[in-house]
Amino acid sequence: MPREIALADALVPGLLLIYLGCLLVLWLIDTIIGRYGLYRYVWHPSLFRVAVFFLLFGAAGLLLYP
Repeated sequence: MPREIALADALVPGLLLIYLGCLLVLWLIDTIIGRYGLYRYVWHPSLFRVAVFFLLFGAAGLLLYP
């Protein structure tokens, strides 16, 4: 069952807010990993970022929309 949230008289899908929150968390994780130089242990940093985002978004989506 899709859930929608009213923002300024516009209905916004709830997953959009989860998406934006996951982008913020990914940005924080990316900053920390980049600052400490941990990307040298990763084969392909871009694929790693995408995989971490999918993990975050999937976990948040499953937790909030069971």
